[in-house]
Amino acid sequence: MSTGNNWVVWLNGRIVPENEALVPIRDRGFKYGDAAFDTTRTFGHRIFKLDEHLDRFYRSLNYLRIDPGVSRETIKQASEEVAAHNLQNIAADEDIWLTQRVTRGIDAADKEDWPDYPQSTVVIEARPLPLRERGRFYRDGLKIATSSVRRPAPDTMSPRAKTHNYLNLILAELEVKARDPDAHAVLLDTNGNLAEGKGSNLFLVKNGVLRTPKERYVLPGVSRQTTMDLAQAAKMPVEEADLDLFDALNADEIFITSTSFCICPVSTVNGATIGDGQIPGPITKQLIDAYVDYVDCDWYGQYLKHSN
Repeated sequence: MSTGNNWVVWLNGRIVPENEALVPIRDRGFKYGDAAFDTTRTFGHRIFKLDEHLDRFYRSLNYLRIDPGVSRETIKQASEEVAAHNLQNIAADEDIWLTQRVTRGIDAADKEDWPDYPQSTVVIEARPLPLRERGRFYRDGLKIATSSVRRPAPDTMSPRAKTHNYLNLILAELEVKARDPDAHAVLLDTNGNLAEGKGSNLFLVKNGVLRTPKERYVLPGVSRQTTMDLAQAAKMPVEEADLDLFDALNADEIFITSTSFCICPVSTVNGATIGDGQIPGPITKQLIDAYVDYVDCDWYGQYLKHSN
């Protein structure tokens, strides 16, 4: 894998080397986190559900009332172009993240200094997936821990929008990792129910039933929906429900889903072993296998290969 000058981004209509991509310091995305983004990945160098990710991206933009100033088709084509360029920088058995970002651009008061700047800043970028950093979690399980930081309620800032303002999730991660650098933070909502982690959704398995926090209180992940679809196709009961720590500590199995993790088994919650400690548990493994078949790429083996 190589990095640096070989990586490119699409910035406001042009493909440029990543280390030459410049955004004004007056940009509202930099100043205020006033921006939306979305991220997919590749499987075997094929982009995963780009349309579904762009649909969610545009829901976030609509919520923030940001007009990207370019068409959805342009962003889709640019995403495919950026992926094609950057996939040349990695090995055949590795994959990439692919991210679209749109900020509200610069304020009218700053337009005098930037008269030709577009109404919004549009960036499409890619980076290699962190296979080596995460491989051990598929062998040993992921440790998760709850934070005192709560996920905002929908009547403050909807967690269903994927925005540049990640401080809520970052503060939770900092708190949890100060206690255990290997743990992954999961936030509760303002009602004390389990919500989500930074870029990840949570699933509990109890008596063969798959349960996940309600969409209203979390970012509804594309991987979350894919997992629910695969479970339903396997005649596995799936519920969206209010879940708390009592439910988590009494679960037979727990796993998280995300763009990069896909499905990752959880070993402990706040230090307590989940179920009988088998990693992955039988339901989790069934869903992992179904996910591998669905995307026609052994991402599970890809991670395990990097687990040492």
